[in-house]
Amino acid sequence: MTLDEKIGQMTQFSCNWGITGPVMADDFMPYLKQGLVGSVFNASKVNGVRQLQKMAIESSRLHIPILFGLDVIHGYNTIFPIPLAEACSWNLNLMKQTAAIAAQEAASDGINWTFAPMVDIARDARWGRVMEGAGEDPYLGSLIAKARVEGFQGGKDWRSLRNLNTVLACCKHFAAYGAAESGKDYNSAELSENTLRNFYLPPYEAAQKAGVATYMASFNEIGGVPSTASHFLMTDILRKEWGFKGFVVTDYTGINELVAHGVAKDEKQAGELAVNAGIDMDMTGAVFIKYMKKSVAEGKVSIATIDNAVRHILEMKFILGLFDDPFRYLDEQRSKDTQMRPAFMETARQTSAQSIVLLKNDKDVFPIDKEKALTVALIGPFVKDRINLNGEWAGLGDRNKSVSLFDALLEKYKGTAIKFIDAEGCNITDTDQNKITAAVETASKADVVLAVMGEDYNWSGEAASRSNIQLPEAQIEVLKALKKTGKPIGLIVMSGRPLDLSWEDQNMDAIMEAWFLGTQSGNGLADVISGDYNPSGRLVMSFPRSVGQLPIYYNHKNTGRPLSSQHPDEDYKSKYIDSPNSPLYPFGFGLSYTTFHIDNVKLNKPVITMNDKLVVTADVQNTGKRDGESVVQLYVRDLVGSVTRPVKELKGFVKVALKAGEKKQVSFTITTDDLAFYGLDMKKKAEPGDFKLWIGQSSADESNEASFTLK
Repeated sequence: MTLDEKIGQMTQFSCNWGITGPVMADDFMPYLKQGLVGSVFNASKVNGVRQLQKMAIESSRLHIPILFGLDVIHGYNTIFPIPLAEACSWNLNLMKQTAAIAAQEAASDGINWTFAPMVDIARDARWGRVMEGAGEDPYLGSLIAKARVEGFQGGKDWRSLRNLNTVLACCKHFAAYGAAESGKDYNSAELSENTLRNFYLPPYEAAQKAGVATYMASFNEIGGVPSTASHFLMTDILRKEWGFKGFVVTDYTGINELVAHGVAKDEKQAGELAVNAGIDMDMTGAVFIKYMKKSVAEGKVSIATIDNAVRHILEMKFILGLFDDPFRYLDEQRSKDTQMRPAFMETARQTSAQSIVLLKNDKDVFPIDKEKALTVALIGPFVKDRINLNGEWAGLGDRNKSVSLFDALLEKYKGTAIKFIDAEGCNITDTDQNKITAAVETASKADVVLAVMGEDYNWSGEAASRSNIQLPEAQIEVLKALKKTGKPIGLIVMSGRPLDLSWEDQNMDAIMEAWFLGTQSGNGLADVISGDYNPSGRLVMSFPRSVGQLPIYYNHKNTGRPLSSQHPDEDYKSKYIDSPNSPLYPFGFGLSYTTFHIDNVKLNKPVITMNDKLVVTADVQNTGKRDGESVVQLYVRDLVGSVTRPVKELKGFVKVALKAGEKKQVSFTITTDDLAFYGLDMKKKAEPGDFKLWIGQSSADESNEASFTLK
């Protein structure tokens, strides 16, 4: 290969059929015809992909095929719940399955590469991209990263990528993009290496262990160095420490942005910093293709560095079988037969139902019993809405095909004595007295009111940070008017992030967090509202009492003056004077239509050595009158460490189905690997000492405590 051809393989262009950033001015077609494009972003559909691939193969000297990448985040045509919602199912097998379906649909349209999963730990709900990840916990986030990588790629072994139903996964955004200061997208992440390694890096490493094929550099800086220029991240940790063998791509124009960061005087120098740090491919910035040849000539970049990058990229094309047949994915009939299959729709419906979190249910507003004769008022801008249901990053999903809650409820309760009446009350941001009056009149005729409120889907996702995470004032105005009717009110919230629902918690009888659930949104919700599915979702991000608490997360550190739960009013402690320290709804929290009780916690031994395993058992019983599922959670606290340790850390969970009255024993196994952390020497190991553990129904549940010692 000539140097020009090598650099071409390191270059990705966007065909601008859809963009996620500034449109670059360069027309990539001349580069494509010369074989100077390694990948094309945002192309889709068999005919379009075939056209571009044919041009690359037939016009170039070496006939090297190109990779086609697309943001297939939570579905391609069949849209599943946003990843944050899906994580609330705590169902790893289901998450693996939805990623596999997304890959199958995308691959049948010629896509080889998805820019997912996003595994960024996120503690600040102001950041719009919380919707794209798995929440605040590194343990759960690591397991979800593994599930999604294996779903997209068909397993851990790269040989599975020969399968036409798989795509290359891309672990993003490396690293700590979710730690962006003040929740502003693209912002700096100011954190120590200890915090980076103990809290933020584990899900990225889990993706590597799961066999992820590619990584994407994050936009943020850490310690004064933007990730795109970080040799420490891209080479020292990713390549040398973790042994990653795939290739690394920048985020959209990430190299160009090094100039704005202030670490490069111009784009040429930016390209040199990036490639020498360990970046293999330039996403849409055209920096490598413009300047890299000159950088090599000047000795700023070695041929060996270029060769390594190209080798990483070409290997993936070989693994995918593109050198054997560049058109092997492109079959219009296969594409037609694959999209939105009935089985995919059923999985989407199940996932939607399992992603819903019941936050409050006073007066047993939910479920709406099909056996009763009730008039139900449906109020709010999301009752008949379809457009918002897919959420952001919704692939090619047709928003008009998503099932509205109104249509789903009419179908669910067909033939019953339940009668539905409706009024809009407001749109997402505005209302007037006539709409409010109509909503109140409608509610007054009903036995129960379901108010369906929330965010516009564009208010979360990339470049969608918010400083106010309450419901819009127009919606609260309608809720205040509805409350005056005295009718029982069940609030259904559709959002891409945790919201400040403090007023709603005090004034609504019931609250159901429905997120954005995708194509089968209405049906999944109707299954839960009717009681055909008993809600089992548990939060993966804490809900704040106010925006002033952010960032808020359960696995925080103690201070030298920690506030005691037994003495919350004590002065000169680490606290607010106008709010409790605790979140409104904690990590791991979620209600059911039944109740559960956990007791009889037992340890197989009180003292373990470094080679031992601690086995913890507990009994969990369904103490209510309905069958249901409980997410039983194990938390551990290392009481004394060489560096300060969190007040508790999730170290295990099991989602257990129990019939009414049924009791089961659950079991957890803890090894020293589970207790290991990065200490003063930045080596990961467990330290001898005393530990506490809790088995409960959320991170705030400390009703079942035990202790053990590691020697």
